[in-house]
Amino acid sequence: MNKLKHWKNALPRYMITSSLVVALTAGPVSGIGIAMAESPTLQNDLLVEADAVIHQLARYRVDARLDEKKMMITGKETVTYRNNTKDTLDNVVFHTFADANRSKDTQSSMFQSSNKRIAAENPDKKPEDFLGGIDIKTVKSSSKLLKFDNTHQALTVRLGQALQPGQSITLELDFEVKIPYGSQRLSYYRNIINGAHWFPVLSVYDPTEHTWNKTPYSSTFESDYYDSADYQVTLNVPADYQVSMPGALTVQEAEVGRKTVTATANNTREFVLFASPDFKVESVTRDGLTVQYYYFENQKDKKQIIDQYIDQAFKVIDFFSEKYGKYPYPEFRIVESYVEGVAVEFSRMIQMGMIQGQPDIANNSAFVHEIAHQWFHSLIGNDSETESFLDEGFADYSMVYFYEKQEVPLNGFKLIQFDEVSLDSPIVSTNDTVGDSPDAIFYKKGRQAIYELYRTLGEEKFDELMQTYFDQYVYKNATIDGLLQIIENKAGKKVRDNWEADLRNPNYSLRPEYRLTADEEAAYMHEQFKSIYHSVFVQFPEVPVETMSRIIDKTLQGEALTIIMSDGQISDHTKKQQDQLLNQIQGFMQLAGLKPTVITERHVLKNKLRQDLGDSNVIVIGKPDTNGFIQALKSGIIKRADTVDFKWRDIMNKNNQSGAYIIKHPYNQNRLMLHYFWTGDQLSEQASDLFMDKASESLSFSNHFYQYYVMNNVGKISNEHKVENPYAKLFAD
Repeated sequence: MNKLKHWKNALPRYMITSSLVVALTAGPVSGIGIAMAESPTLQNDLLVEADAVIHQLARYRVDARLDEKKMMITGKETVTYRNNTKDTLDNVVFHTFADANRSKDTQSSMFQSSNKRIAAENPDKKPEDFLGGIDIKTVKSSSKLLKFDNTHQALTVRLGQALQPGQSITLELDFEVKIPYGSQRLSYYRNIINGAHWFPVLSVYDPTEHTWNKTPYSSTFESDYYDSADYQVTLNVPADYQVSMPGALTVQEAEVGRKTVTATANNTREFVLFASPDFKVESVTRDGLTVQYYYFENQKDKKQIIDQYIDQAFKVIDFFSEKYGKYPYPEFRIVESYVEGVAVEFSRMIQMGMIQGQPDIANNSAFVHEIAHQWFHSLIGNDSETESFLDEGFADYSMVYFYEKQEVPLNGFKLIQFDEVSLDSPIVSTNDTVGDSPDAIFYKKGRQAIYELYRTLGEEKFDELMQTYFDQYVYKNATIDGLLQIIENKAGKKVRDNWEADLRNPNYSLRPEYRLTADEEAAYMHEQFKSIYHSVFVQFPEVPVETMSRIIDKTLQGEALTIIMSDGQISDHTKKQQDQLLNQIQGFMQLAGLKPTVITERHVLKNKLRQDLGDSNVIVIGKPDTNGFIQALKSGIIKRADTVDFKWRDIMNKNNQSGAYIIKHPYNQNRLMLHYFWTGDQLSEQASDLFMDKASESLSFSNHFYQYYVMNNVGKISNEHKVENPYAKLFAD
């Protein structure tokens, strides 16, 4: 990968970290649907419901106990299912997605890099500790044992007699779950348990194919496809545990040292739990909605940060309630955890990564994207295995829509207009056919197509269309065909046909008249770089002033930058290496909209040395004794280098060394000097490419914060000083 391409790829990747987000969903409202009650008495295992308007397919009652020492959950689950199909059923099927953890091959690849790091940090953990699964002990109906088969994450229960349309049956399941260690949707790590997919949930029945959905959970993306249902879940946990689950929570004392936490959640798409003995909970109620944040006290001023996130959550929920349809539930929860590089949405709650430093809350697009999923995939469901666009595309467009109306231009519609996706997969691709490009196809292309529909209809008609979509599919599962029919009904067949072509065309791209011009794109890139670098250093204020990438931040904020080349006795090969590094740096500068001054001649340097260069940040390239700037200010440079513990004389007097160091400018402590050096006549052939790579890394917002590094004659780091950037590993993965 050439270095300029590295920068072009890294910037959009940072800009859409919110889009590299795992999706799951949100849901429920008190007073809508059927209240949780004891299972009705069955006659011959079957019951015809008297209430013909019941829209729920299932009611769940789960009583479970957490063994926090063995990391096991044992439980009894009672499920009342009503056959709302026109088919006579002789079996029902449950998803047992916990069994995705039976093998590393079936676990989500999204967490592989995290698990690899966790394994390295915990050598006492064995490979089997990172695995888990669910064992179904018995399935009964009216105390009668039923035959069942649990394979490939699908539990098929044979009912013994036919379940006619309109009839209901109550099943009782005994199960045991082994929670894997590490980072998965179901996992435990350090002081937190992540509990997605921890008990069997009925799959969706396809009346056209007359089959239950038995698709295993995707190992590459997501397979969250459920019917809304009513849940009452009671979990027995240690008394000091805080437990977050969707719905209304009540707590009762249990045996000594333990308690039970009960959640009642109606019209809920899916049910998850998070538990930790170290959770703190901040709760705010406004206009009938309570927003809670479960978090860890891992840094000072954490509560103030949490309060700001809660304020933002209210703002986002209010916006989508106005634009699409009212958020119907009395609560919304946010849970902090150790997930890296992704945030995860569930019904009525979202899972965010660990807060570090001072985050830019107003521009945390992942946070907004996940809340948008409460409308797209939780309230309005869909099959995220076959039509991920319906949740990811609309959640990402909604994120941008929110920022546009908040007048945050860098995250608003310009972000969509800036997107350039050359991949030829259609937006309606399935998870299997999209390969490793879900972000490009479902998110970027998807939000572009929705933006084009927005521009075609205008804001008022677009909002009306979305409100109709919400009204028709809230608590139900939508399809692309169903959405297209709504578009035809509201906007006409021509609009429908054009938009359908956008979705199905493998070469779809945003119409030219909706894109940014070349000048607008360049200005946008500059502002994005400026915002990103500034945000990084605001978020991590403890990073030293003498940090290589900070020289880019200072230049983006309007300070001068001068690049000074060696011009002494150098060979043609050495000059070629210098020019290669210069071109690499200038290529990045051009991408960021920066135009540094470049000095290549000694007499020009002399004229500018004290006055002009005293107010400029400086990048110096080349061997110390062939660079006029280093020679002129050598004593001051050595003094400044001592303050960052860079042994200037020792390193520069040793042959065949190379690297870089940054210090405060010898003339001006408010400016910086960065020197890329080698001590031999030129870089060795083995070290040259590695030197160029490291130079690019040192300036990047996506790598560690370097003060200095030294390489030997084959390009291996022999000495360095850096401050860890918590996000660097996300870009490396």
